This record gives sequence, structure tokens and C-alpha cells, in this order.
Amino acid sequence: MFKKILIVMLGIILSSCAQRIYRVAHPTLNDGKYGSEFPYKSCANQLKDISNSIKLLNCIAFYKTYVFDEESAITSSNVKSALNKKLFSEEFNSHQPASGTATMIANDHNKVMLLTCAHILDFPDTTYAFYGEKNNSENYIQSVSIRGKMDIYLNDMPNGDQLTILAMDTEADLAILGLDMKTQHKFASIFDYPKGKSRELEWGSSVYILGYPVGNKMVTRGIVSNPEETKSGTFLIDALFNKGFSGGLVLAIRDGNLNFELVGLARSVSAQFNYILVPAKERHEYTYNPKIPYHDETFVIQKEDINYGITRAITIEEIVKFLKRNKSDLIKKGFDISGFLEK
Repeated sequence: MFKKILIVMLGIILSSCAQRIYRVAHPTLNDGKYGSEFPYKSCANQLKDISNSIKLLNCIAFYKTYVFDEESAITSSNVKSALNKKLFSEEFNSHQPASGTATMIANDHNKVMLLTCAHILDFPDTTYAFYGEKNNSENYIQSVSIRGKMDIYLNDMPNGDQLTILAMDTEADLAILGLDMKTQHKFASIFDYPKGKSRELEWGSSVYILGYPVGNKMVTRGIVSNPEETKSGTFLIDALFNKGFSGGLVLAIRDGNLNFELVGLARSVSAQFNYILVPAKERHEYTYNPKIPYHDETFVIQKEDINYGITRAITIEEIVKFLKRNKSDLIKKGFDISGFLEK
């Protein structure tokens, strides 16, 4: 009988101990609030704070396109002369938009700096389209598009001011944008959380991506795979990536630490390319009814199929290297990045 009482008492003690430990490890359970994907409830408040430092970035490149008849026999060697002599048969204006996410990392005396991915801003100066090759002769130029101005802006920028590119590295896919505001205007908060260490991420580490997919401020969660790739400046995440997430913050939380750390920037998704036949175009518009059999000319185009479930991120170490390489040039332009580097 004494043994039974002892066992029951021991069970009660162990149960109460386990319950106390359980509450310490998960202090937000039984608080009557909705569950969260984050390990601690305070993370939601931190994430809301961090979200005030990211902005929807828009970029528009404006082009002037000149169209040549095939009989004009325009090639790359004489296209400049043909433009000067106005040998083109048609000309029109066009534009190419791009959008992504930019993070405000410094504001020194109203001189604002934002970090983003370079490919959002990287438009070619000139593009060519060619007629199909005939009788093994040289391909003739069908059209040439020449880039004019490029507008870089945020939707809620004060006075509609334009951002300028202070530094850009297309290989690292990183860029710093700047704005010298004449008057004080707080349109975003400075990202004020510590930098982590991407090289310490492991298989299965959880990360969180904050950005503007399809123009909407959102957060998503992913699991790190193949962290050994961090040596090459990138790593993979299984997060759902949509257009607009480029430049988004990749955040992680260490065990026992209640603060987010910046471990990278969302860069891109993997994609595969397929070639398909499409009807010939007339004046840049389709001229056929898909319900009627088509018997006219066709041509081949390249179609990109995006694998949205795989995200490639740039490591924080690569970001720091990029900023240090450009620090002196930024200072010459009147922008100081020291505060972000010292965090």
C-alpha cells in the first residue's frame, strides 16, 4: 500500500514538473489567441516592426523601337547608319516594367539607402529581333529597341521623387538605391535587427521571407536545403516564391533567442525553358481565331516555366562583402552605410 501511494505521489510530482517546464518552453500556449507559425508569440510583433522597413519597388524602362523591312538587309554592321538615315519602316514607343522588394537600411540626414536585387533594375540598353535565316545567309535585323530613360520609384515616395542607383553588381545580384530628400519625411523605418550568419544554417533550418509578391506585403516560411551552397554566396529554400519577392528579407531565429536575424535576400526561383510554335504576328497583335484551324506562318518562341516552390537566396555574407566593396564610393556620393555594417 505504501509503495502504491509513493508511486502515485511521484507521478503527480513528475506531472506537475513536466507541466511547469512545458509552460516555460511555450509561454504563449493557452493564451486564447490564434496559433502562430513562429516559435514565440512576440515574433509576430517583431515581424510587423520589420515590415515597416520594406517597400514595394517599381522600375520602368522606356524603349524606342525601329522596325526594318527584310528587303533593306540591315545587319549589325550597318544598323547604326540605317538609323541615322531613317531607313526604318516603322517606329513606336514601348516600356518594360519590373517590381520587387527594397529594404531601407540607412537614413543619414535625410539621405536614404535601400537594399534590393540588381536584376529588378537590369534592363538592356539595346535589344534586337531578327528575321529567320534564309539560304544560309546572314540574319537581317527586323527591329532594334533602344532604351531611353528609366524610372525607379516607390508607390508612397514623398513628392514622387525618383530613386537613383548608387551601386550595382549584376553578378552578385545586389544593388543599393539612394534618395537625397530635401525635407524630412518618414516613409519607412530603418531595418534595425542584427545580421545573422548564413553559413551556420543547417539542413531543415526554418527561415521566413518578407516581401511584396504580386504587389502585396506578405510573409512566408521555408526550410533550408543544401546549406553547403552558402560558400558560393547562395542557398536554397522550399518557400513559395512569386514575382515581387525578389529583394525580400530572409530572416531566421536562433534557438533560445527571441530576435529575428537577417540571413539573406530572396533572389529568384528555378525555371526551365521550352520552345513552342505560335502563329505569326501582324503589327504585334495576334490575328487569328483559335476556334478556326490555322494554316498561316508560325514561328518558335521560348517559354519560361517557373518552379515556384524553390527559392534561391543571397547570403548575408555576400551582402556584407558587396556593401564593403562599395562603401568608399557611397561615402563620396554622400551616403554612409557604416551604421548597417556595424550592427
